[in-house]
Formats: sequence, C-alpha cells, structure tokens
Amino acid sequence: MIDGTNKSLSRNSSPIGAGGLAFVTVQCPATVANLVCGFDILGMALTEPCDIMKLKLINDPKVIITNKDVYNLPTEAERNVAGVVLLSIMEKMDNQFGFEVEIEKHIKPGSGLGSSAASAAGAAVAANHLLGNIFSTDELVQFAMNGEKLASGVKHADNITPCILGGVTLIRSIHPLDIIKLNAPALFVTVVHPQIEVKTSDARQILRKEVLLKDAIKQWGNIAGLVAGFEKGDTDLIGRSLEDVIIEPVRSILIPGFDEIKTKSKEAGALGGGISGSGPSIFMLSKEESTAKDVELIMKEIFTRLGIEFKTYVTTINKSGVEVMKDVRGTM
Repeated sequence: MIDGTNKSLSRNSSPIGAGGLAFVTVQCPATVANLVCGFDILGMALTEPCDIMKLKLINDPKVIITNKDVYNLPTEAERNVAGVVLLSIMEKMDNQFGFEVEIEKHIKPGSGLGSSAASAAGAAVAANHLLGNIFSTDELVQFAMNGEKLASGVKHADNITPCILGGVTLIRSIHPLDIIKLNAPALFVTVVHPQIEVKTSDARQILRKEVLLKDAIKQWGNIAGLVAGFEKGDTDLIGRSLEDVIIEPVRSILIPGFDEIKTKSKEAGALGGGISGSGPSIFMLSKEESTAKDVELIMKEIFTRLGIEFKTYVTTINKSGVEVMKDVRGTM
C-alpha cells in the first residue's frame, strides 16, 4: 500500500487558507490499462497525449465545470467524471468549499487511452494540491475511482493508479486497496487510435464469464513474467509475457486490423503489445525509437488501407504521473 502525508484541515479555515493557493494547473497523462495479460490490475502512463486541467477553490459548496475542447462532455457535476470526484472530496470535507474547473481534453473520450481516468485523477491531484496535500495517495485513488465508476460502471484503478503515480503500476487488491509501483525500463511506446468507438461497458459485457483452468494457468504465468520483467529490466522477458489468452481473443474482434498490426509489428522488432484498455487503441512496446517509428508506419499503412481514420503517437513511459504545472497564491 502506498501512502502519502495526511494533514488535518481545520474545519473553520477558509479553503484558500488551507493550501495558500487560488488555482492550480495540472497535466494529466494518457494511460494504457491491462498491459495485455494484466486485466484490471496492470497499467502504464504515457508521456503523450495529456489533458490540461485548471482547478480553482471557491467558497460556495458547488462544482462549476467549463470545457475547453470539442468533445461536449457534460458540465453538470453529477454527470461529469471530474465533477463526481470533486463532489466526493467536498463531501469528505463537510462541503466547506467548492471548485471551479476548466478541462482541456487532448485524450479523446472512448479512445482506450484512459481519458476518463485522466479527468478523474487530475481532479483528485489538483484538489489535493490546493488543500495542502492533506490526502494520501491511496485516498486520491479512491476519490478518482468514483469517476471511473461513472464512466464505465466499475470502480477499476488500472488507469487511475499509473495516471496518479506515473510509470507502471500493479493493483494487487482493490478491497483493501494495495498498489505497487513497478520499475519501468526505458521503452518506446507506439500507439494507434483508430477513429472508431468501443465503449468500455460494451467491451466488458462480451467477456467470458468462465475460464478454463489451463488458460488461467497460462495467464498467471504471463502476468508473473511481465511483472518480473519490469522489475528486472528484462525486455526479452517482457516481450515473451505480453500474451493474453483470455481477454484479447474476445475483444480483438471489435478492432479491424488488430491481428495484422500485432503480427507485423513484432516482425519489425517490437517486443509486443496489444489492446490499450478496452480499445480501440492498440499499443506496441519497442526497445529502440527507430523500431517504434517503423511500427508507426505499419499501423498507418494498415488503417489507411482499411479506410479508417486514425491518430498515432510515438512516445515513452511517463514516470511522474499527474504533474502540477502552475499554481497561483492569493486571490484571483
């Protein structure tokens, strides 16, 4: 379990006085959940793309949301991922104050790159910063999971945890919350986001309810190998372990070109990869940037041939998670 400093906030103090800040701007990274075989327990933060959020404390116990992007997400706090996170923090603090938040999303909702987690984690970290860092990391994850429940119907943390902590994370348990941050070797990540929609809730519903023991044993071996590979910095072991015999065979049918991309990327030298979260994005890990760029060309060629619009990224593993970019002291 990962804990931070948990300070007490005076019930009678003003919100501005708590952290000494008027507003804060944070950068919230995209994430790759599952990492092929680690369904709901493994996740990795990306250097790009990132959302930008600006959060301001206000004296009225309400949440005011402004969208600075083209996605037209709900601005009612109860229907907005960041909004429900902030409401849960306000409730924890007896509704002494409220928040005004501006959200500029660069992680497209429904991309499979942790768009909802970026909003949820960013709101939790920014609010905690304004309040003088009174909550532990575990508490921030718990707050942020309220946003994931709104988005997908499930309080999963495989996107939330790497978004907050950075790097690669293992969620050993949700009840009680037990998070382990893993070592992450310097790898390059190639991502393609085909412009099709795969809803997380729909992608969960098609999963098998029962698993053969022989498949479970193989999956456990891959998960253990992947964790050991990250901890040892053994990229060959990471590559051998990036295999999913339970989830990916079912979900991949929702993503055109998936099998061809995976096969040709590995032939080009990639360690391996698979579906990012519930899709439709696909990620591949490479030891060299040149290989990662070759993989990008393969992805572009396949989706161009299929006539599907797409967006690609050649990036790295983000080691820091949600990052405070700017804060202002005093009143605005």
